[in-house]
Amino acid sequence: MEDMYGSDVLAAGWRERGAKKVPDVAAERDLVVEVAIDGYCGAVTRVQSGHVELEDYRGRKRLFPLGGGFLIDGEPVRLTPPAPVKQAIKRTASGSFVADDQRARVALPSRILVEGKHDAELVEKVWGADLRAEGVVVEFLQGADLLDELLASEPPSATRRYGVLLDHLVPGSKESRLADAVRRGPHGAHVRIVGHPFIDVWQCVTPKTLGIARWPEIPRGTDWKTGICRAFGWPYQEQGDTGRAWQHILSKVTSYRDLEPALLGRVEELIDFVTVP
Repeated sequence: MEDMYGSDVLAAGWRERGAKKVPDVAAERDLVVEVAIDGYCGAVTRVQSGHVELEDYRGRKRLFPLGGGFLIDGEPVRLTPPAPVKQAIKRTASGSFVADDQRARVALPSRILVEGKHDAELVEKVWGADLRAEGVVVEFLQGADLLDELLASEPPSATRRYGVLLDHLVPGSKESRLADAVRRGPHGAHVRIVGHPFIDVWQCVTPKTLGIARWPEIPRGTDWKTGICRAFGWPYQEQGDTGRAWQHILSKVTSYRDLEPALLGRVEELIDFVTVP
């Protein structure tokens, strides 16, 4: 006759035989569970040090050990730690991937030259991480008229290139005539001059970034930055007013998306030029 009870009543696993398996559920944020022992019901707010915090509909929070003793829709479950969040790929303000080694490199002999302090600050805010990674220093000329003097005193070479960014580089402008003269001169092979079409680097910040429809038009004969401050109702009569206006504009810039494409491509071109081996 067949033995329906088996041959060894003390064999391992006899208590679990036929029992329903309790599933493991990750304690993800906002998961609603019930505590079996007292009926407390709440949503997961955090998991830390082997415990899960639950918050009920009244905003009260309680802490419980992870593991068994919980119900979801009346069915028993075991709460387990949530899967680690995959870290998002980080990018710099210019849109480049952040390198694993973010230490600044030793500065290259080559330089990027810009017209003034505001230009340098804008380039630093958006491309600073990239420039430090490449070892590129940005210097400002305090005026395009001083470019010839700098090239004469510190001549460029195949191993010491200069990339120059100018404002208002449009046909017929003073800046375009200066750029043409440098290209035809003795240093032209080792100097790359590019520019944007705007009167000042302020206009390289998109109107949308400042919450305006467009930049105001300033009449000829009026100092452009002073005219902008007046048009926006900002202080403009005291020394330092335009500097404070620029800091306000600069504070609105968080990434390359806040700048005009006419500037973006030119700065990237200069970085490539001065970092070519």
